[in-house]
Amino acid sequence: MGWRIGVIGGDGIGPEVVEQGLRVLRHLDARERLGLEEVPFDLGAERYLRTGDTLPDADFERLRDEVDAIYLGALGDPRVPSNVHAKDILLGLRFRLDLYVNFRPITLLDARRCPLKDKGPADVDMVVFRENTEGLYTGVGGQFKRGTPDEVAIEAELNTRKGVERIIRAAFDHAEERGAPSVCMADKANAMRHGHDLWQRVFREVAAEHPSIRAFHLYVDVLAMEMVRAPERFDVVVTNNLFGDIVTDLGAQLQGGIGLAASANLHPGQGPGLYEPVHGSAPDLVGKGTANPLAALLTAGWMLEHHGRADLNQEIHDAVRGCLLADEVTPELGGTLGTTEVTDRVIARLG
Repeated sequence: MGWRIGVIGGDGIGPEVVEQGLRVLRHLDARERLGLEEVPFDLGAERYLRTGDTLPDADFERLRDEVDAIYLGALGDPRVPSNVHAKDILLGLRFRLDLYVNFRPITLLDARRCPLKDKGPADVDMVVFRENTEGLYTGVGGQFKRGTPDEVAIEAELNTRKGVERIIRAAFDHAEERGAPSVCMADKANAMRHGHDLWQRVFREVAAEHPSIRAFHLYVDVLAMEMVRAPERFDVVVTNNLFGDIVTDLGAQLQGGIGLAASANLHPGQGPGLYEPVHGSAPDLVGKGTANPLAALLTAGWMLEHHGRADLNQEIHDAVRGCLLADEVTPELGGTLGTTEVTDRVIARLG
């Protein structure tokens, strides 16, 4: 296989959980002869505090040109209240690498972890395609008369035909590849008539090219309600940057908590993807050995799948499910094991 992983441990518990993910990858590399090579990058709060650098061009160019995937822990440090380094690294990589797909699988592995009554793994099994490079996160806007009683603040949502169409096509392509029966598009076209009318028109046009897939639309507030009432309705969901950010965190809770949520930032067919567990840097847990590594392990599994080894991703999911069912988990999930011990149990199940 042969591939290079750019490793950014980041801040807080980021380096701790990334190391556990790398342990799983090393184990599978030794077993399967994947040809894995780790390429460490010194990026995060420590470097920013030491040098003032966030994402220097030289590091960005190496990440763009010299690795096949980027594995990122977490970013955020109380010593940098503005979190400027986190914004420059995470959003900088998303925008500069044009990683327009934020891929968020929402898969319940243990029914006991779901906060919904009488819902199990067959009910909570979907993936959200969040548009990752446009919307309200582009910083378009400004402030006028800042700090006065007459202050005006404007935040503009950017939607392009190219951006909307490619994320919708990616969602339908995924549904076709996986045999998923439906794609739901969520917007707020009843209130945001201009930008979201574009989403409506493009969705209808692309859906017409996929007659075997049931395409339906919900306003995003209805989507949120339905994810709680009847998550089994959803197979693939596609939505914009802001709404995707919100509903995927709701989905993370449905699958058992943010400590089980994996993600990938992708430009299908182009350049390296950026893979990160969704949880934050949790500075209060640093060095205690109790951080939950499972999201980082599941993220590593998706990295393997997107590089042609869906079988290994399934193995990791099965091993994590086994640990959850056996309560071989960290205190966050009600267990008694430490970060390294949980990973030991996962590796033992991998054989």
